[in-house]
Amino acid sequence: MSWLRSLMLLTCAFAVSCATSLGADKAKVLLIGKKPDHPYGSHMYMHTCEMLAKCLQLTPDVETVVSNGWPGDAEKLKGITAIVIYTRPAAEFLLDGPHRDQVDKLIQSGVGLMTIHWASSVYKKNLDRLGPRWLSYTGGTWVSNVGLSGGTSVLKQLQPGHPICRGWGEFKITDEYYLNPVLDKAQPLLQVTEKMGKEVVVGWAFERPDGGRSFSTTLGHPYKNFQDDRFRRMVVNAILWTAKIDIPKDGAPIDIDEKSLALPPKQKSGN
Repeated sequence: MSWLRSLMLLTCAFAVSCATSLGADKAKVLLIGKKPDHPYGSHMYMHTCEMLAKCLQLTPDVETVVSNGWPGDAEKLKGITAIVIYTRPAAEFLLDGPHRDQVDKLIQSGVGLMTIHWASSVYKKNLDRLGPRWLSYTGGTWVSNVGLSGGTSVLKQLQPGHPICRGWGEFKITDEYYLNPVLDKAQPLLQVTEKMGKEVVVGWAFERPDGGRSFSTTLGHPYKNFQDDRFRRMVVNAILWTAKIDIPKDGAPIDIDEKSLALPPKQKSGN
């Protein structure tokens, strides 16, 4: 009967292997926003996070959690594979809060990180203090508020073969552009030309030494850009990439209903 026992052990090992393999293909994405701090139609943090969560759920085996600020419920952090932040500068948000140790533990364990627009930065006054740790997370940053511009530009793919660039082509975008990003070890991925003719990197990817992935884009000031299929696909592709989910050759699915994509009722600004 030893052969039967061996067969049963092999069968169990195979089942565990399959379960592990299947588990590796699943993702839990935490999207963090905050209350509005800009005029209506821009910096729509929470609404954008809710909308992106619905897009992400179109990809099989992706679970989403949306939080106004860092989650107070530890359950929401269990099994997190990627964190998306659309707030004020995320360097201060992540590294100056009471959750700093939680954040560091998650990042060091290989959890993905994506920052959108203003979140992709650190305040100048804190650059020396927070910069080194922040750059170890992101590979690059913008220093808030050193250099602002805008205008309409072609959004150029500097690495068209990168998975984040799947399913969308270069197109004209009108946005707020953050000048002079500090790129440490990150790979420049997206570029625009601001109104004075200066080329500006607006998106970068970083394969971290801890095995995690990070992506930052300084785009995302007006909500209308998220309503553009091409921009929305780039953002969703990037989130999935940081979560180590395979991105289809035609890009991630992002088609949601018009009500979910529309702007919410106008709200008062506040911090």
